[in-house]
Amino acid sequence: MDEKEVKREGIELMETSKAAYLTTIDAEGYPITRAMFNLRNKEQFPEFINFFLKEENEFAVYIGTNTSSSKYLHVKKNPKIAVYFCDPDEFKGIMFGGEVDIVENLELKRKIWLGWWTIYYSKGIEDPDYTLLRLAPKNARFYHRLQQINFELGKK
Repeated sequence: MDEKEVKREGIELMETSKAAYLTTIDAEGYPITRAMFNLRNKEQFPEFINFFLKEENEFAVYIGTNTSSSKYLHVKKNPKIAVYFCDPDEFKGIMFGGEVDIVENLELKRKIWLGWWTIYYSKGIEDPDYTLLRLAPKNARFYHRLQQINFELGKK
């Protein structure tokens, strides 16, 4: 499998994985992984399909979270994260690593917003507890059965 095919498989996993598994590093230096909404999943979030088609980094990952959460505290202290997308039935997955950015741009936050998210952020898009994270991965590791392929990305 060449790098072009691996990248195609990676995009497919991003668009079909039921969850995005976010790993941050806690205050003691231990990794903490949790399942998050996979905003790239075309079935679950069709509202964002056009947004991701226009995103200049085809592997960019966006994650909404609470500013009051441990995730936010972790990335403020150590922005190095990993996000994993997988098809567990096929034992296939791709992990992206890099340093996450905290999105401050309100216009961008508006593009990654759904009205029903007020159950998490009662004051809406401008809720101080709504944080949008963006990962422009520096590297990726693709796994399928017994094969592992690593590649560098590095594009913001």
